[in-house]
Amino acid sequence: MNRTLSRCLLAVSIAGLTAASAQASTTLRMAHFWPDGSGINQEIFQAWADAVEAQSGGELVIENYPSQTLTRADQAYQGAVNGISDIAITAQGYTAGRFPLSQIVELPGVSDTASQGACILQSLYDDGHIAGEYDDTKVLYLFTTGPGYIHTVDTDVQSPGDLEGLRIRRPTAVAGQMLENLGAQPVGMPAPDIYTSLQRGVVDGLSFPWEGMKVFRLNELANYHTQVPFYSLIFVATMNQRSFDALSPEQQAVIEANMGMAWSQVAGDVFDGLDEAGKQEAEEAGHTIRVIDNPLEHEEWAGPLQDGIETYLSELEERGLDSAREVYEAAMAARESCPVEQG
Repeated sequence: MNRTLSRCLLAVSIAGLTAASAQASTTLRMAHFWPDGSGINQEIFQAWADAVEAQSGGELVIENYPSQTLTRADQAYQGAVNGISDIAITAQGYTAGRFPLSQIVELPGVSDTASQGACILQSLYDDGHIAGEYDDTKVLYLFTTGPGYIHTVDTDVQSPGDLEGLRIRRPTAVAGQMLENLGAQPVGMPAPDIYTSLQRGVVDGLSFPWEGMKVFRLNELANYHTQVPFYSLIFVATMNQRSFDALSPEQQAVIEANMGMAWSQVAGDVFDGLDEAGKQEAEEAGHTIRVIDNPLEHEEWAGPLQDGIETYLSELEERGLDSAREVYEAAMAARESCPVEQG
């Protein structure tokens, strides 16, 4: 009898401990499109997950789903809204027309580096200029690539006229319009397809940050590089609001301690490092690199770049987004308070 009672008490105790453990540990699914082994995944996203797990004492467990294994890149933000993932990291441009004010930060001349772009974008969110575009999720942090430049296989682009007739992979609609105004033929395609398209002569070049030139091995094919910024790409790491609300107050505090500018800057620094490595790779290969200083004031390049900026802002105003110029001015003001670090 006593032995039976002891077994029952032990079973109840084990069940109680298991239930308590299950309650204490919450698993959050994090989805993005970068490869598992990439520096971006390891140094930003996995680092964030590790920090959250450590600071929560193991109460929060982050399952990392890279390479579109949980949601496709163009469905990732909506996947977070719908709860397919608890956390999604994606480019706002993959959800066309959904973040028009945020994408003002993608315009040429807004930022000179990824860390500066991340600071500007996060500042606009923190100051309320673009926060309304993310009302359906809980934003964790925002960041950007460095500027996207012109890279070609065998054309030395020194002036806008050198782009005449070239088939250039366009990164965004705004950049594509600028390229078309310069006489180029913009071609749309996913980033992973660029290598084979360059190899087969489908395109003559592309607009891309140095980071992408290294990650996608494009320095193997492009021999000429012109550092005139056509765009920067923006990203968001965000969380399903219901998933956040379901956490305990202590768990929510850990998430909130890992939101905002600090992690934006971590991401910006990682992208800056990859940009440096991508440019160094081209330099060591003996490629031709042209640097256009002060492009928005340059005699030949300023016109088309300024036209592209004006066209985008005017289109937003025509859509009823009357704050477009205010947001652009706020971005340029943030640029001054988010300086490029020297050295």
